[in-house]
Amino acid sequence: MITNTGTSSEQTDVDRSDPVYRAWLKESVRRVHADANRSADTHLLRFPLPGEWGIDLYLKDESTHPTGSLKHRLARSLFLYGLCNGWIRPGKPVIEASSGSTAVSEAYFAKLIGVPFIAVMPRTTSSEKTRLIEFHGGTCHLVDDPRTVYEVSARLAAETGGHYMDQFTYAERATDWRGNNNIAESVFQQMRMERHPEPAWIVATAGTGGTSATIGRYVHYMQLDTRVCVADPENSCFFDGWVNADADAVCERDSRIEGIGRPRMEPSFVPGAVDRMIKVPDAAGVAAVRALERVMGRRAGGSTGTGLWAAFRIVAGMLREGETGSVVALICDPGDRYLDKYYSDTWLAAQGLDIAPPSAVIDRFLATGEWTG
Repeated sequence: MITNTGTSSEQTDVDRSDPVYRAWLKESVRRVHADANRSADTHLLRFPLPGEWGIDLYLKDESTHPTGSLKHRLARSLFLYGLCNGWIRPGKPVIEASSGSTAVSEAYFAKLIGVPFIAVMPRTTSSEKTRLIEFHGGTCHLVDDPRTVYEVSARLAAETGGHYMDQFTYAERATDWRGNNNIAESVFQQMRMERHPEPAWIVATAGTGGTSATIGRYVHYMQLDTRVCVADPENSCFFDGWVNADADAVCERDSRIEGIGRPRMEPSFVPGAVDRMIKVPDAAGVAAVRALERVMGRRAGGSTGTGLWAAFRIVAGMLREGETGSVVALICDPGDRYLDKYYSDTWLAAQGLDIAPPSAVIDRFLATGEWTG
């Protein structure tokens, strides 16, 4: 019997020396590599701040990936990891626990190599993400309690003989954090000709924690002075777990900001790679993403707003201390996936979120550099 480690199901039907399987594996890896080869790097956009501040704010626009989000990089890495480990097999489904964007990207790669895909997601996931998963040939398995996505995914893998991808465990392992065109290397390459080429701060948000782990490890590996901040929304345990060094921290409620915030400290979240965490109220994150549209004409998801609010706070702190430099944050995915949520006043009212006060904080900051939040 050949059994995967970790969360993958038992596998009894594959002779790994079989020429047919080896040919399928080689072709699948080639297709995933070819997708990366066809894709240009994502843009690094400059958020307009007064020049006299001496501080530049940049947004790495990950929404321009073929599947429209930061998770395209992760999904590619996870598929290569699963294929090269012999976990993904012809004709057998790949199953993933997700709040949406990772599942969209994984459905794309599953279709690329010709295997079925099942996304296990909270029932509250946006309808647009569900539509995109199905557009790429995936199937959505919705659950009422977001905390059960892990066990349901593992059960489906066992029942179908498929592979539970388990992004929350393998994200930090599957990504080559030393380089190889990961997001950190891309940011620093694109910053080379800017007036402050080595960012003082890079701001990320955490779902799996894989992005902050990749950036933090790369910074340490390259012996850079850049610091990494993770912005955490309401109804997430990452902030408390990091502050209190509590690997068992939990949160009983589900995050309203899709893609980030978790009810448990995920295995891929690496606290030692993070220099600072900022807890961001959900109303503030939505206010920030609305400000992004007003200032730059770009709609993005709530995770982008959560990170942008933290970046604004960091810039204001640098101004207050008389520091100059650059700050980089991320546009994680496009706002058209959330028109019925973060861009809907009806949804905000139903959630009891008042974005007027944080919007006023942002407007004052952009006009004066002062932070009153």
